[in-house]
Amino acid sequence: MRIHKQRGMSLVGFIIVLGLSIFVAYLGMRIIPIYMEYYAVVSAMNGVAAEEGSAHLTPYQIRTRVMNRLYVSYSQNVKDHHIKISRSTGVQLRIVYEVRKPVIGNLDVVAHFDKSVRLAN
Repeated sequence: MRIHKQRGMSLVGFIIVLGLSIFVAYLGMRIIPIYMEYYAVVSAMNGVAAEEGSAHLTPYQIRTRVMNRLYVSYSQNVKDHHIKISRSTGVQLRIVYEVRKPVIGNLDVVAHFDKSVRLAN
C-alpha cells in the first residue's frame, strides 16, 4: 500500500487567508473612492485649463467653473478655499486638499493631494 500525503489547506489556514482577503477588500473599499475623487478633481482642472481664454478669467470665475465641474462629479472633499490661483509665470490653478477617512476604531487613512495646471490663453 502506498501512503498518500494530504494536500491543501487546513481549516485554520483557510480562515486566516479568508480574514486577510476580507481585510484587504475592506481597505480597498475605503481607499479607492478617495482616488476616484482625486481623478475627478484632475479631470475638472484639466477641463478648465483646456478652455480657450481661461487664463483671462477672474479668480472668482475660475473657482466657479472648477466647483461646478466638481459638483457634477459628486466631489465632497474639495472646498472653495482649497483652490489657489497664481499669476506669476502664466496663470496656475492649484488645488491642495487632504482626505481623512476612518478605517477601524481610531485608525484613519490620510491622503494628501496637490495638483497644479497651467491655464490656456
